[in-house]
Parts: sequence; structure tokens; C-alpha cells
Amino acid sequence: MKLRRMLAFYLGATALLHAGAVMAATVEISASDIGGQVTSDKGAEAGVWVIAETKDLPTKYAKVVVTDDQGRFVIPDLPAANYKVWVRGYGLQDTAQQDARPGKVLDFKAAQAAPKQDAQNYPGMYWYSMLDIPKPEEFPGTGDKGNKMPETMKSQAQWVDTVKNMCQSCHALGTRGIREVPKLFTEGYDSHTAWAVRTQAGQAQEYMATVLASMGPEKVYDLFSKWTDRIAAGELPFAKPERPKGIERNVVFTMWDWAAPTRYQHDAISTDKRNPRLNANGLIYGSSEESSDLVPTLDPVKNIAGTIKHPYLDPKTPSSTDAPRGPSAYWGDEPIWDGHTSIHNVMMDEQGKVWFTARLRPPANPDYCKQGSDLPSAKVAPQATSLRQLSRFDPATGKWDLINTCFTTHHLYFDDDANQTLWTSSGGPGLGGGLVGWLNTKQYREGLNDVKSQGWTPLIIDTNGNGKRDAYVEHKDPVDPAKDKRIAASFYGIMPSPVDDTIWGQAMDRGFSRIDQPGYIVRVMPGPDPANTALAEVYQPPEGTFGPRGLDIGLDGVVWTVLSSGHLASFDRKLCKGPLNGPTTADGKQCPEGWKTWRMPGPQFKGLDASGSANHAYYVWVDRYNTFGLGANVPIASANGSESLLALVNGELVNLRNPYPLGFFTKNVDGRIDDPNTGWKGRGLWSTTGTRASFHGEGGKESSPKVYKVQMRPDPLAH
Repeated sequence: MKLRRMLAFYLGATALLHAGAVMAATVEISASDIGGQVTSDKGAEAGVWVIAETKDLPTKYAKVVVTDDQGRFVIPDLPAANYKVWVRGYGLQDTAQQDARPGKVLDFKAAQAAPKQDAQNYPGMYWYSMLDIPKPEEFPGTGDKGNKMPETMKSQAQWVDTVKNMCQSCHALGTRGIREVPKLFTEGYDSHTAWAVRTQAGQAQEYMATVLASMGPEKVYDLFSKWTDRIAAGELPFAKPERPKGIERNVVFTMWDWAAPTRYQHDAISTDKRNPRLNANGLIYGSSEESSDLVPTLDPVKNIAGTIKHPYLDPKTPSSTDAPRGPSAYWGDEPIWDGHTSIHNVMMDEQGKVWFTARLRPPANPDYCKQGSDLPSAKVAPQATSLRQLSRFDPATGKWDLINTCFTTHHLYFDDDANQTLWTSSGGPGLGGGLVGWLNTKQYREGLNDVKSQGWTPLIIDTNGNGKRDAYVEHKDPVDPAKDKRIAASFYGIMPSPVDDTIWGQAMDRGFSRIDQPGYIVRVMPGPDPANTALAEVYQPPEGTFGPRGLDIGLDGVVWTVLSSGHLASFDRKLCKGPLNGPTTADGKQCPEGWKTWRMPGPQFKGLDASGSANHAYYVWVDRYNTFGLGANVPIASANGSESLLALVNGELVNLRNPYPLGFFTKNVDGRIDDPNTGWKGRGLWSTTGTRASFHGEGGKESSPKVYKVQMRPDPLAH
């Protein structure tokens, strides 16, 4: 059944000059849609968001769409329920909520917002770009008696990279819960001390202390307290965002609550990256990192959220409740995180089984990992400890397999080779000892022998240029023309190439630890015996950019990453002109011609190079199979600075923002095709709330992490 409604309104004298006396608009909806039009005293309100939310379903459910150029909207395919519907848009006050069921047409008359009220809806980067950044001449650090930064902090770029990759990547800095300091920390303290106390709150205290030490705590407290003082005094962002335009208005965000307000999620998975039709309409799985051993699930058809408990091998496995903590402004002395398994990343294999990087035991490794072991990899690079291992869950049987790796795991991706090799990253420099690890899943499935199925290798550059791996110098040693050179870089992002047998990774800038090396993307050629034959190439981002984070590869072999200088970047090795091995390649500057960059939208920090942006993305994902509808091999960045997904389409960035709840923050996406015969309705992207503190965003303590489904319609009124 379809309903048609003619909408007409009289435009005021000012609008008459632009649009004529009367504008007539139609909107067509079905019995499962809610549609209508948004106007104000200025006329039709194009490019604003309309939100429908319900608590009638088994879990809280909401859907967000954007109005077209006549202010019309259609919220499609709503489950039968009672909804609250309202409008949010730049320049407008949120409208009053209207009650509606699917099949109803609603009109909204919006009021203009004052600047201070309007700014509350800006993406976080518009607020955190107000932060003063130390000037270039203040570097390198000179310690407590100088500029209050450690000597290891060597440049402004390194400082910005640390703010973005170590602060913003866990907490949405510009959200209201960050830019406004809670009373618990301000009562009885000056603002500088309030920030010192604040960063010791909750269960992330130890981690935050490590990051602060790398930047200079007193410097951070000084700059951040002045930032929040200015905001408290009424200062507003110096830049304003634009409303969605063009195809940005075709987006549909659907979201479900899962987990709990005290939990947070790092990632979610819906399918196998190599086959997006796998697990059609099936459960979505999450990874709860330090917050819980409960893996959240969502049935998006029945709108049911659930959990699965992740086991571990050793009862002495550390718990996040053991971490030192200070009083929280939200939860008091309550330890809200109780995870042992530290589940960081989750992937699905071609059989529909779900794999996790998870902590299974205390750090000390078994003997088969150490010096004297017969394992080929242990003979090359013995490992005394690992911080996180692997696990596999079979949804059909409910059985878990716990895989005790010698190497630390962080992210994981499947190769499509004969062994269905599972490659893993290990995180930041020093966390994994400069290794890349793998599991031969074909061998593991045949015997469930996690010892014989695993391997790892150090990262060795062919600096003597003879095309094979030889004796090598360590990363701290100068290049020896007669030898190869090991690097201490540990993969953060990782991806097997779909076009050849190489493995690509991304290593963090030195700001992530005390290791003095830049950020790279890394190409590994495993060879016939990877533990002994693997060779690596490293490539630094082009001059004027910095801070790679995350990595993916298209079916064309082009590598993508995001940069904390505020760019999306690609690297195409086929474009390289110079030699790619030999002594000159140790620093990774041998192929500037292979890089292309695109500036992310948004303001830049004052005083910094305007060719960059304060915007920041946590990761990048390439839509190889057009699961989203913008084309094959389209890179999509999880831009938590702009609270959006950024897709590169025909050389232009498409900014897909979700404004509800404020603080949209994702760390990765994947794409699934549920039904290839139903057009846009049968496909979409999946993600989850990635901030460590959902309660810093809109909704506060009542706000649970969300599962997000993101779809692209052919037009804003498609249903």
C-alpha cells in the first residue's frame, strides 16, 4: 500500500525573492515508512536529519535520514512500533518530538538556533580544533625544567599524531563529555589540576599515564585546561560545518543498542571480507576489549541483542578490574570493566566461524616459544611473552577453540591462499617485538594443533640489495652495506594482498612508544619459508604528511591508509621508479611517486599547515565488491573527528555523518550483501560504537554502544 500527500506552505517575504510565493511538494510512502517535510520561516530545510526512535522492540532501535532539496524525507522500512520522530540540523533547534507509527506523514516546523545552541551539534573536531598546539620551535622536548615535554617528543607532527592516535582514537575529544569538565574534577581544584585528576579517573588510568608521559603531562594539563576554560567562558568553534549535499543526502543510518552502557566495543563483524554474501541476514558479532568477556551479538532481523561468554585458558589471566583506578564522574568507585580476554578484533572465515584476537593467559609464554624450542620461528626470533592470542567460535555448535600463540595479536585477516593463512598484527612498536605472525588454518583445522600451525618472522629489509635474506643488523644499528637490516616496526593494520602473495602492514609513528622511527606502510614477501626467508619493504608517507593508521587494499592492489595529518592516502607500488631494495631504502623514502593524498574535510588547528586537517580517522576499509553502492574498490575512512564515514568517490570525499546520538565514533566497518536482488535494501555497511566511553556522548550513563547499519539509497526519498 502506498500513501501520497501534497504538502504546501506559504513562504515569507524574504523567501519569496528566492522561491516564489508557494512551494508544493509531494512525498510517497509505504505502510512501513514515515515521511513528510521539514520547513522553517526561511522555507524548505534541505540537508537536515530526521530521526525516528523506538523502545518497543527487544532492543532500542533508531533510524536517521536526510531531507532532500525541498525539505522532504522518507524514513524507510521501519519495524511495526511506536516511534518518537524529530529533526536535527545545522542552524536549527531540535524540533519537538512527534509520535508516529509507520505509514504516517509528518510535517515539522523548525526554529532557527542561536550560534551557541547550534554549535552543540557540530562534530567533535570543530571543538577540539580550538586546542592550542605547541609551536614547531618548541621541539624537541627539553623536560620538566624546559618546555615540559620529554626529549623523545621531537616534533610538532609527533605531538599532533599522539593527540590523535592515542587520545582521540579512544575518546571522542570534542564531544560535550570531554570539552566540559565534570564538577567532580573542578570542585576544589583549579582547571590545570582538574585535568590532572580527570586523567586518573576510571580504569584507563595506567594507559593514560603512559600516553601522558610520552607527551609531557604538565604540558598536556596546561593546554587542555586552557582549552576547556575558553569553552566554559563561552568561546565557540571558529569554523562551521556544511549540511549534507548531493549523494550525502541518500544515506540511511539504522542503529540498535547492544552490550551495556558500562561496556565498550572495539569492532564488529558481519561477514567474510572475501565473500560479502556469507552470513546473509545473520548475527553481528562484537569485540569488547578490556570492558568484558561477553561478546555482544545482534540479530538485525528479529532486533534482538545477546551475548556469548568468551573463555580463557588460565584462571590467573589478568582482569581489567585489577587495574589502578580513580573515582569516575559517572560511575564513582565502581569498576565497570571486568574483562580478562581483551578481545580487540573479530573476523569471520569462509565457513562462518568467528575468530578473535583475545588474551587467554598471563603474558609468560610456553617453552615452545622460547630459546631452545624446535619451532622454526622460535629458532629465528624466540619469544618470552605475548599479550594477546587467538580464539575461534563456531556458531553452529557453540564450541570455542583457544589458540595459544607465541606472538602478540591485535588485528587479524585471512589470506585466500591454499592454507587459508590467518595473518595477525601485534599493535604498536615494541608490543610485538617487530614481528608479523600467522596461523596455518588449514593445518589447524586438520589436527587442532596450535603449536605446529603457527609461525612468525621479524621484519627484515634487504639493504644489501641481493634479493634474499641474509645476516642482518638490528634496528638501532646503522645500515651495513654487506648485511640486511631489521626494523622494530610492529604491524598495526594488516592485510594480505588480493593480487599477489605479499602481506601489507602499517606501523605507527614513533610517538606511540620510545622507539625512534617514523610511521610506515610495510610490504612483506614471505617466501617459501617465511620464518627464514621473509623480506620487507617500508614506505613513509609523502613530505608534509604523517601518522599512518589502519590499512586496506583494493582488488587493484592499491594500498590505502589514513594519516593523522588529516588525510586519506593511497600507495601504488606499481608507480615506483627507483630501486626498492639496497641501503638507500632503509628509511622508506624511495617512492614518493607512489603516494596520493586527499585532505579530510574540516578545520585545521590554528597555526598548522592548512593543507592538513584536524580531522582524524581511526581506520580505513576498502569496499572491494560494492557492498555499499558507491562503486567497487571505494575506500571508506572511519572519521571519528567529523563523526562520519568518509568515502572517496571519483576523486571527491563524500562525508556521511550520523548526528544521533552525538559523538558517532566508529573504528572500522565491513560490508555485507544480504540479498543481491533487492538493490540498496539488500546491502549495507556494518559497524559499532568504538569510543571507550559511550557515556561521554549524548545520553550519558543511559547510552549503550550501538550497532550501525549504513545504506545508500539512489535518492533521499527511495523506499
